[in-house]
Amino acid sequence: MTDLSNGAAWMGGTIIPVQDAAIPVTDWGLTHADTVYDVVPVWRRAFFRLDDYVDRFIASLTAGRYDIDMDRADICSALHQMVAASGLQDAYVAMVAARGRNPVQGSRDPRDCTNHFYAWCVPYVHIVKPDIAARGTSVWIAKSVRRIPTDSVDPKVKNYHWGDFTSGLFEAKDKGFETTLLLDHADHVTEGPGFNVFAVFGDRVVTSDHGVLHGITRRTVLEMCAEAGLQTETRLLPLSEFWRADEVFLSTSGGGVIPVARVDDRHFSNGTAGPVATALRAKYFDWIMRDMHRIPVQFETEDQT
Repeated sequence: MTDLSNGAAWMGGTIIPVQDAAIPVTDWGLTHADTVYDVVPVWRRAFFRLDDYVDRFIASLTAGRYDIDMDRADICSALHQMVAASGLQDAYVAMVAARGRNPVQGSRDPRDCTNHFYAWCVPYVHIVKPDIAARGTSVWIAKSVRRIPTDSVDPKVKNYHWGDFTSGLFEAKDKGFETTLLLDHADHVTEGPGFNVFAVFGDRVVTSDHGVLHGITRRTVLEMCAEAGLQTETRLLPLSEFWRADEVFLSTSGGGVIPVARVDDRHFSNGTAGPVATALRAKYFDWIMRDMHRIPVQFETEDQT
């Protein structure tokens, strides 16, 4: 039996080890970063908010004019089959549409390309290690690069355009920070690589609605805040206002709510994880186990734990 414990991929209806998955070197998904994708977590043997993640993926397909010749049921079936075959109880699951190869020699017409779908899963990814998240992570605001303008690349369409994020990550890592946050060209807070950002002012929680992916975990946080009696605002968040926050935290499918202890040389919550963020982090791992948000994976063997 093929060992899929390190991850699996679904390619053209076949499930293979993730390390064996590949696309052609002439695929526009590779040569032009012409892809859209989404990532849904599996936690304790069940998908979390799968319908919401697939909804967003389908919206990205429509916005990007991708035709993968698969409907919602086909996509969900591929994800379920792949995760079940992998045996992963907690997983990071990606669904991807690539523009594909252009069979017309010399053509620069994207309509000539044959679009295709593939998926892959690996053991659950925490974008910040849990022990660091528990005490509060560090974030560097990139100085050499700004977020790609929304009229160039729509951030609500989840895509592989990571040139700006990668430059910011080099800055952050070189300075000893865990991750990076990007501003737009008007000094508004946007997002970071794989996460949305929240600022807490007393019982009021603010997150940007401009220049950002409208994350499913972001949506979950807003819903959790409402349940906890916190006020929420989704709007432009100027950096000058951000600096006055009582707390800062991140939201991501790779770890839920992540408290932030430090941004640049500014310490929040006395350099620790703040109480609001800490409470929301605990609440997230409660929500991710609520039946209303879960779709169990039907694993191929019943003796897995």
